[in-house]
Amino acid sequence: MRASHLAFFAIAMGSGIVALASAAQSNWNARAESPIYGVTIPEGYRQWELIAPAQEGEPLNELRAVLGNAVAVNAYREGKLPFPDGTILTKLAWKQVQSPEFESASIPGAATTVQVMVKDASKYGATGGWGFGRFVNGKPADEAQHETCFACHEARVKDHDFVFTRLAP
Repeated sequence: MRASHLAFFAIAMGSGIVALASAAQSNWNARAESPIYGVTIPEGYRQWELIAPAQEGEPLNELRAVLGNAVAVNAYREGKLPFPDGTILTKLAWKQVQSPEFESASIPGAATTVQVMVKDASKYGATGGWGFGRFVNGKPADEAQHETCFACHEARVKDHDFVFTRLAP
């Protein structure tokens, strides 16, 4: 995807077009808890501010958007690391499909996952202060998938408080 298309995607996501996939996610159970961490999909998360868009290539071929609650947004804007307790980040992912109206543009297709990170240093001290939730078709992913969350974050972004996403300019 060209930079101009990614920029358009970022603007569209920040402008509220996130709602395009809301019908596909209407069956998602916001009260279902992730194994290991007990994280749920936060109520009202789709109204949170955009932190950054992303594109995942093969084999997943997804468009993604990371949203943050007010605590997260303030921490990003103030450059606070580590993130304070109460920070919540959600990553929404959709299959990337070609736009029917504009052949060189990609748009969100079917929703694939909602992933959640919750900062609570006392509750999740063993995993850098973060609890993780991965939800597929509205249901928590299995325990084996959750066991890999912290290991991946620890191996790659320990120096950024275990968070991959940077605030988009």
